Amino acid sequence: MSIRTERLAAVIQRDLGNIIQQSYQKSGSFITVTQVEVTQDLLIAKVFLSIYAPGKDEDAIFSNLVEHNASIRKELASKIRHQVRRIPELHFNKDESAEYVDKMENLFDQIREERKQRSTGEEE
Repeated sequence: MSIRTERLAAVIQRDLGNIIQQSYQKSGSFITVTQVEVTQDLLIAKVFLSIYAPGKDEDAIFSNLVEHNASIRKELASKIRHQVRRIPELHFNKDESAEYVDKMENLFDQIREERKQRSTGEEE
C-alpha cells in the first residue's frame, strides 16, 4: 500500500467507525471497523467489521449495514469530500478474527483440561 492509500484507509476507518457507532448505538450493538483496505486506484474500500450484539442476530445486523451501504457512503462523503475527489465504494466484510481467536482459546482450554485429567489419572 502506498502512503496515500494508507492515509485514506485511516480516514475512512475513523470516520466510518463514528458513523456506524452513532447509527447503531441505541440498538445495544457494538460494531467496530477493525480494518480498511483501499485499492490503489482509490475506488474501492474493503471495510472489515467486528459485530458484538449480545442476544441479537449478528448476521441480520451485518445484512442491515450492507443494505444501507448507499446512505452510509453518502454520510461518509459529507465528512471526507474535501480530502478526496471520489468517495470509494464500500465493500463490507465480517471480520472473523475475534471468532477465530475464541475458537482457538477453547481448543487450548480443552487440551489443558485433557492433560490435567491424564496427569491426575497417572498419579493414582
